[in-house]
Formats: sequence, C-alpha cells, structure tokens
Amino acid sequence: MLKLQNGSDIRGIACQNDEKEVNLTPDRVKRIFLAFNEWLGSKSDKMEIKIAIGTDSRITGTEFREIGIDALTSEGVQVLDCEMATTPAMFMTTVMDGYNCDGAVMITASHLPYYHNGFKFFTKDGGLEKSDITEILTIASSIDLKEEHIEHNGEVEVRNLIEDYSKLLVDKIRSEVNSSENYDKPLLGTKILVDAGNGAGGFFEDKILAVLGADTTGSQFLNPDGMFPNHIPNPENKEAMKSACDAVVANESDIGIIFDTDVDRAALVGRGGKSINTNALIALISKIILNEHPNSTIVTDSITSDGLTKFIESNGGVHHRFKRGYKNVINEAIRLNAQGEKSYIAIETSGHAALEENYFLDDGSYLIAKILIEVARLKERNLTVMDLIADLEEPLESEEHRISIEVEDFKPYAQGIIEDLKEYVSKFEGWSQAPKNYEGVRVNCDEMSGNGWFLARISLHEPLLVLNIESNERGGASNIYSELKKFLSAYNLIQF
Repeated sequence: MLKLQNGSDIRGIACQNDEKEVNLTPDRVKRIFLAFNEWLGSKSDKMEIKIAIGTDSRITGTEFREIGIDALTSEGVQVLDCEMATTPAMFMTTVMDGYNCDGAVMITASHLPYYHNGFKFFTKDGGLEKSDITEILTIASSIDLKEEHIEHNGEVEVRNLIEDYSKLLVDKIRSEVNSSENYDKPLLGTKILVDAGNGAGGFFEDKILAVLGADTTGSQFLNPDGMFPNHIPNPENKEAMKSACDAVVANESDIGIIFDTDVDRAALVGRGGKSINTNALIALISKIILNEHPNSTIVTDSITSDGLTKFIESNGGVHHRFKRGYKNVINEAIRLNAQGEKSYIAIETSGHAALEENYFLDDGSYLIAKILIEVARLKERNLTVMDLIADLEEPLESEEHRISIEVEDFKPYAQGIIEDLKEYVSKFEGWSQAPKNYEGVRVNCDEMSGNGWFLARISLHEPLLVLNIESNERGGASNIYSELKKFLSAYNLIQF
C-alpha cells in the first residue's frame, strides 16, 4: 500500500482502463478511511471524532465517498457528507463555524486521467505531511477487514459545503472592495468567464461571479464530468489554456479564469486572450501582496524566471526561490516567518498559491477572489490587471525537457549526473552556478553562451531528469540544450 503514496497525497488507479492495472481497490479505500480515523484518534484524546468527506468530479468519487461514510460510521465517527466539493473547501471544514471537524478527506487525483483517484487529508493544522501519509498507509496495511467491527452507528449529515464556502468568498470580496455605488455587486459591468474543465470549479460562475454582478457570458465546461470530455482541467496544460484564451477572445471578456479539477490551482486570461499564468500570475499576486506588505518575501518554486526576480525586487520585495512541490514552498514560507522574515505568500508556477491570511492554504478560488478585489478597484480607475504587470520582462524562449532515467533506483543515479554537471559547468566558459541552489543545479548563461539560464533537477515522483531552460534571444534555448545533450550523452541509462 505504500506504493500509493504520492508525496503528501495518496493516488492510485481506481478503475479499469487500457493503460494501467487497478491498485486503488474498494478494500484498500476502506482500509485508508479506517486508518485515517485511527491516526486521528492517536493524535487526540477526544471520545468522538468528526470527519468531513468530499469529492471532485472523478467517476469513482461517489463510490469511494460512500465506502468512506460506511467505514467511518461503523466506527462511531460523526461524518459530514459534503458531496461535490473542492480541496481547499474541505480544509475549511476543520476551521469554519458550524463545521469544526477533527479531520477532512478530499477524494481527488487532481488533473490526472479519468482512471486515477486518490485522497488528500486535512486537520486544523493544514494538509498532512509526507510522514503522516506514510504512517496512515502503514496502519492501513495492517488492518484486517475480516475482523468483525462493533457497530457503533456513527451519524452522517449531508452539508452544502460549497454554498457555505462561496458565501465566505462573496463576503470577503464585497467588504474589501467596499464600493459606495455597488456594494452588493462590485463586479457589475465586468465580463468574466470561467473554464472549469468539467472539474469541481463550476460553482465559481453562479455562486460567486454572478452573485457579485459579473457578466459570465462564455463560461464553459462548468458541468462536473469525470471523463473530462473537453480538455484536462489543468492550468499547466497548453490545450486547456488555449481553450480558455480562445473563449475570452470569442466573448470579448475582460478576464478569464481557469481552474484545475479540485480547485487548489488556478490561472487567468487577460483581455484579448493574453495568458496570465506561471511567472505572470506570480508577478500579479506579488504586486498585490507587496502593495499590502512592502518589503516582504515572495516564496516561489525553483523554475521561476529572472524577469520575475527583477519584477519582485523593483516592487520592493525579496524573491526567495525554493524547491518544486507546493508543500515545499508553503513550508518554506512558514519557516521564514517563524525566524522573523515576513512572507505572506508561497506560490508555485503550477498555480498552487497559499496566502498567509488564508491559513497558508493553497486555494485557487481564494487566489482568484484576492485578484478580483483588485479587478474591481482598478475598474474605477479604468485600469486592468494587465496594467499591474506591464513591466514584467518575459523570456523570448522557454522550454522543458523531461529525460527518462532507465534504472529502478533512479534518484541516486540522477543525483550523480547533477554532481557531474556542477563540475562540468565550473569549466564551461560563460556558464556559472547561481549562488543558491535549493534543488538540482541552476546555471546562468551569459550573452555569448545562451543568454539565459537552465535548471537541472530530479522529478519529485517520476524517474526523470528535468531540464528547464529560458533564453532572451531566438535560438538561445536550443543552443543551451544542445550543449547539455553533449554532456548527457556520456550516460547510457538515460533516454532523450
């Protein structure tokens, strides 16, 4: 069962398909729910445990939710059935008035293909860590389902979590815009469309935007459908972003919003179909945060551009690049705050964004709500969010190369390559290591040697060596990659 661990989540193959064998079976699902309850009980002296369960649009979500409800109520647990929900909203069941759960389970596998499913877990302290997931799966593997459990008959209550969560966001936007003319509808006169990709984010159109007065004409793929018939709900997916950009152009929208399946990530599209994603999205929210908290630190993952660093610094902030992985950047921001270096946001280029004011929870809908407050304020000055990032320098070229490592124990082999690469770089004219490398090795390339930078890193979960390359000149990225291929050609256990 430990093979189901995916960092701080659990993920597996949940239904028959032509690609992979099922390994997240109903029995294993039941074990996981029972193990989470046992794990929670070991952390608390409470006699009665309350757990919330929700799911996104995945085709096995309802089945898994019902398995969880049956398993937990048989153990005397009070269960709140939140039905269709989002990952961030499930965390909120541990802190919201009227919920106050001891734990929460979100059934999701994010943007992965339809046959996947999995679990994310929360307590009042936030999402669980990798070590917690290992402990839960270890407990799960030891549970004997043949044992007859005493029927404690725990209660189950159906709750409309998304309705309650939406009201929180609506109230936040209204109170912070605080429009004297349109307090209840601060987005009146603004055309905003949503592309939910048939995930769980369709609620944002009718329960938030329409309530706040926005014209949502052109919103698409709002209906939950776990087969994802239109495009993968993933802001990093080129097809998905093109679909959202095309919709903004076709409907002459002021702004477009795209969510991933379980709404812990988001991206934007500006007027005219301009993508506001990755570095541009980070720049936008950084500008907003730095206006509120001057001189503070913006924590990002490792593959952000040099142009973003210049943008953050020109707006009075400190750019702190850290490791890939949303839990990594969140925990780093928390660590910096604990040692006295104020950081109010941790954000990955993937669209995971966690704000200090919101429990450092990576929440796509909260991120968008924060930006919509600025949209309403800017409208009164005849400005758009694009104006906030007009001076962001973006690279002419950006590439990612994912190189297969054909050995089972791939991480030591890949780390050996990176160590050799550091030595190679030290002798390569025009290349120099960046002063701080929290992940892999980041190398600056001068104007005669590619005019940009590259980062060589080991994939978090797959047997891959990943190369991220940016250049400020045409052909520069391919020149950098060409030199790297010469170096890598000496390793016979990799596949380009």
